[in-house]
Amino acid sequence: MGDPLNRHWPVWTRARCQNNGVDPGREKRYAELFEQLDLNKDGRIDVYELRTWMTARGHSKSAVEEVSRSGSIDKDGTMTIDWNEWRDHFLFNPIHNMEDIARYWKHSFMLDIGENLVVPDDFTEEEKQSGAVWRHLMAGAMAGSVSRTGTAPLDRVKVFLQCSVDVPQVYGAGAGAGGRMRLWSGLRGMVGEGGAAALWRGNGINVLKIAPETAIKFMAYEQIKKMIRGSKEGASLRLQERFLAGSLAGATAQTAIYPLEVLKTRLTLRKTGQYSGLTDCAWQILQKEGVGAFYKGYLPNVLGIIPYAGIDLAVYETLKNAWLLQYGESSPDPGVLVLVGCGTLSSTCGQVASYPLALIRTRMQAQASLVGSPQLSMLGQLKFIVSQEGVQGLYRGIVPNFLKVVPAVSLSYVVYENMRRALGAS
Repeated sequence: MGDPLNRHWPVWTRARCQNNGVDPGREKRYAELFEQLDLNKDGRIDVYELRTWMTARGHSKSAVEEVSRSGSIDKDGTMTIDWNEWRDHFLFNPIHNMEDIARYWKHSFMLDIGENLVVPDDFTEEEKQSGAVWRHLMAGAMAGSVSRTGTAPLDRVKVFLQCSVDVPQVYGAGAGAGGRMRLWSGLRGMVGEGGAAALWRGNGINVLKIAPETAIKFMAYEQIKKMIRGSKEGASLRLQERFLAGSLAGATAQTAIYPLEVLKTRLTLRKTGQYSGLTDCAWQILQKEGVGAFYKGYLPNVLGIIPYAGIDLAVYETLKNAWLLQYGESSPDPGVLVLVGCGTLSSTCGQVASYPLALIRTRMQAQASLVGSPQLSMLGQLKFIVSQEGVQGLYRGIVPNFLKVVPAVSLSYVVYENMRRALGAS
């Protein structure tokens, strides 16, 4: 069965030190944890103190007692652990706890492929108190801005393709044979209609909404986690609880910034001279369609959070656990390629699952601005698309969406890492 500590403590693996050198930083962290567990400050940790600490983190009382009886730390058999026993055990039998893994496996702020529907990363109390969280958020916002700007032409083509079947007015010169826009003909048509700058229409507001959406989502996520924990302050959330908290936080953020989503779609589809800018677009929508127009497509957008966040989280955790079991014996650090690969694959799976709802959302946002376009509900759009094109019609525009994944991930990772270092975020 092995060391009970490795089966019951919140750890993943255990490895011998490669040498007998002592890392002062690691010893300091062990000392801080020892202080937290030593509730009565007598210099020793007893079973009651260990039980209190582990129970607060969701571990059973029997597990605590088995750890205490095992002698893996309590070498003198007194049923208490002094500092020397504690220090020697972890310096020469280092473990990788959940905080170590969380530190190395953060990805939600690092990788931006155009949607911000993933479950936020968890941060340690030390990171929150030091202000490192906000430095990570700032680095992530900068990474997302560069990534979205670099892939904006593909994103604009995607929006045109999503709308081109039932609203032929939007593709104009970009139509190919048969009256439907194609990827390369669409790009040529955009340049022909408004010059090279037309490829970046709608990008400004797409970048503008990153900061408020990320901040609102993270703050909501932290508050919802507290509500789920209740009296168990500091307890780790189970996977399904993280999914629930992340989905509710995503819905909160989307509700707050959704008018910007509508404006982004309208500005992306606009023709030269249609709007003089962001405020003019907002004013025209308000005058002609009313306040409700700013929430067209809101329902499919919120519903899309569930498959996106759920599948992204499930795939990422599965890949992470598989790597840790296979290769995490010496270190929980996966390295750049593994981290980026896992994050990209999980986010792509989430996008594929939620894409039909994203397409319906975009059409509902766009339909009111196009002459002769039918004003359909979410179910009306679904029936119309399937009846006209079949199920494959629900995935129109997904090719440019896939094409932008590699450049988007590459740009966001490089910018994030450089910004993180510049801001002093570990």
